[in-house]
Amino acid sequence: MALYAIGDVQGCMTSLERLLARLPLTADDRLWLVGDLVNRGPRSLEVLRWARGEPRVTVVLGNHDLHLLGRIAGTAAAKRRDTLDSVLAAPDIEALADWLRAQPLIHVEAGRILVHAGLHPRWSATTARALAAELEAGLRAPTWKRWLAQLDGATPRWRDALTGAERVRGLLSYFVRVRTCSPDGAANPDFDGHPRDAPKGFAPWFALPEPAWGDHEVVFGHWAALGLDLGKRHVATDSGCVWGKRLSAVRLDDRAVFQVNAAE
Repeated sequence: MALYAIGDVQGCMTSLERLLARLPLTADDRLWLVGDLVNRGPRSLEVLRWARGEPRVTVVLGNHDLHLLGRIAGTAAAKRRDTLDSVLAAPDIEALADWLRAQPLIHVEAGRILVHAGLHPRWSATTARALAAELEAGLRAPTWKRWLAQLDGATPRWRDALTGAERVRGLLSYFVRVRTCSPDGAANPDFDGHPRDAPKGFAPWFALPEPAWGDHEVVFGHWAALGLDLGKRHVATDSGCVWGKRLSAVRLDDRAVFQVNAAE
């Protein structure tokens, strides 16, 4: 049984189909999707339907997936580059929304952590899983639409003592937004450039010394400017498909790389 991690699809279903055709998949193999299934690409609806119906898939939520849920809930305004109209008009939108909000923010298994963006360096795998569960409970509750309204607001500096909406936004600034951190773990979630251009005093969140998640291998996406990057303790998978570059898959057991050029 092989395990493949696939980078941010973002509605690029044609590229995904071509990548899947390149993988030597068997019925027992599994696929990890790093989040951002939707938006910016032209076929978000098809990507959602495929992922929902594919039993081999494990998904974590990304910022664009949460934005879609916010659009469905009426708590998020449309953005200029949104390509979500087909999803919002779909006859099965309720079933798709229920499936999407049931997905985790991180997945921990056999020495690996799957997350969309990143982790605070003081979070162990157990701590991160517990913190993510706080957010997942809100998304899965009958009051999920009201819960999503908390996402609109300034991002606070993370502290364990945060409560309410600030705690929600503080946690999400790592799980779905972070790229660089200061040495004490403070996130700069708005920076999206190449690591060499990071603001003074900030470094890639996965590069800080002695992270609390220890020997876990962290698999993530979200950082197209970083690109495909295989490090000692991390596997970065976002190779910029939606920006006309490539869609990538990494077979995690031996780190074999499979790529296709963006079809969109």
